[in-house]
Amino acid sequence: MVTLVNLRAYWRFVLVVYQFLPLLFAYARDQRRFLLFGSGRSVDPGTQRERADRLLNSLLTLGPTFIKLGQLLSTRPDILPPAYIEVLASLQDDVPPAPWEETRPVLEDEVGPVDEMFDDFERDAISGASLGQVYRATYDGDQVAIKVRRPGIEPLVEADLRAVGWVLPILLRFTDEARRFSLSNLADEFSDTIREEMDYSRERRMLNEIRGNFETNDRIRIPTAVDSLSGERVLVMEYIGGTKINDIETLDAKGLDRTDLAESLQRIYLQMIVEDGVFHADPHPGNLSVDDDGAIIFYDFGMSGRVDAFFQEKIIDFYISVANQDIDGILDAMIEMGTLSPEADREVMGNVMELAIADVRGEDLEQYRVQQVIQQVEDTIYEFPLRLPRNFALILRVATVVEGVCVTLDPDFDFISVATDYLTEQGYREEGVRQAVESVGDQLEETARSLVTVPPKLDDVLDRVKRDDLTIQVQLDGENDVLDRLAKRIAYSILAAVGVLSTAILYSFNQTPEAAVVAAVITVPVGGLLYRSLRRKQGVTARPQFTRQEMRRRRDE
Repeated sequence: MVTLVNLRAYWRFVLVVYQFLPLLFAYARDQRRFLLFGSGRSVDPGTQRERADRLLNSLLTLGPTFIKLGQLLSTRPDILPPAYIEVLASLQDDVPPAPWEETRPVLEDEVGPVDEMFDDFERDAISGASLGQVYRATYDGDQVAIKVRRPGIEPLVEADLRAVGWVLPILLRFTDEARRFSLSNLADEFSDTIREEMDYSRERRMLNEIRGNFETNDRIRIPTAVDSLSGERVLVMEYIGGTKINDIETLDAKGLDRTDLAESLQRIYLQMIVEDGVFHADPHPGNLSVDDDGAIIFYDFGMSGRVDAFFQEKIIDFYISVANQDIDGILDAMIEMGTLSPEADREVMGNVMELAIADVRGEDLEQYRVQQVIQQVEDTIYEFPLRLPRNFALILRVATVVEGVCVTLDPDFDFISVATDYLTEQGYREEGVRQAVESVGDQLEETARSLVTVPPKLDDVLDRVKRDDLTIQVQLDGENDVLDRLAKRIAYSILAAVGVLSTAILYSFNQTPEAAVVAAVITVPVGGLLYRSLRRKQGVTARPQFTRQEMRRRRDE
């Protein structure tokens, strides 16, 4: 089996390289026009969109594992530009189901003979995905949905994961240092994620836990799992039918309040993330329905995430800061969550956040949508770039998708207003005020202490200055490699000058011109390197400049 997996992995590696090589070649030329040398070149949004479509087609061609990889990449604006994120976000995990005769052995290995275990069983799958498919049956008089792992998927996924592991070092050669860290983390994350999603025992545990958290809430319905029939490759659960949440006409015909539905959905996710620490991470319309009483039905808990207590606290701080338009609070929360480097230019990042919020809030300061704010933050994440912890990437995706569903239900839906009301009802905003008051008290105490301790210290420093006994240590922080670049320019200049002088002397005093030609040939590349180093401006004097017009231009593109 191991040999077969290895042979399959070698073949998949060849296919992956064949599919991705044109994109890697294009990206390498963006960095150096002639691969080994030359300046970089800018890529217009239209070209980025074409490349994103090509990447999407390659992922679809490579099959189930890479469809999942594309879905994961669509949550990582720290790795891909916005144009790619937008295209990959449309990637649907909708694959024709495998034939029943191939699926039946998988099911019967887990639950026993189908005709004996179930009162009735529909042989045609009601839905198919890359890793599994769903059937409908009757068990003990009740309708159930049966999720079965796709036959033969395990060796394919294992081979593909090995191929991805072999391709990764090649990808890292084509990427800058900042994105190498994110790509390495993504490879580990992808391996864990796809194995978790194939493990239906884990999905059942997550389903039961989330269902227990909402046991007393009549605005949400989560299927009950049939534990006695469920295993690692099969999940049997209660079948709950309903109207798809984006079927506006049917919802209106049933007299359901769409604004109330949108608010309920938002509050459910706020409770999952802020209160419970475990959340359903795939809220697209195919996984959400509404019953006749207006309760929201959740399906498919394969993609689920956890949030630890520290992250919950920082997410609350982030939400409250956005609601209060507190730019420093937003940046502090991002730094503490690990999404923004502590060494980042706070002034520049503050301008980005301030302009992003100002550009979408309009006349009424509370009327803006978090999706627009998140989109512009994601643009910034790629350009700087920042790092996204795994769960925060999932939360960003959940927030964006949920807000899109809510706006479909109610075009005037105000995410910030609902989030603010929820945080206020739960007492988080009052807690924030109390902490702020305590912080001010601490600062006043520290200031008072400084008034006593600083003057003697200052007097000591002035005495040392008077005695000419003051030493000042200065550290040059070349975060843009300015000193290294300057040293290279000096070295290139010296070599080029020596080469030109040597060529002139050999040409003037040597009887044979061959030596002068050799000296000239050696000098020309050095001159080229000097010219290239003098032309490179990025990182030396450039500083990002953000204006309202520039932000709008980027968003329109």
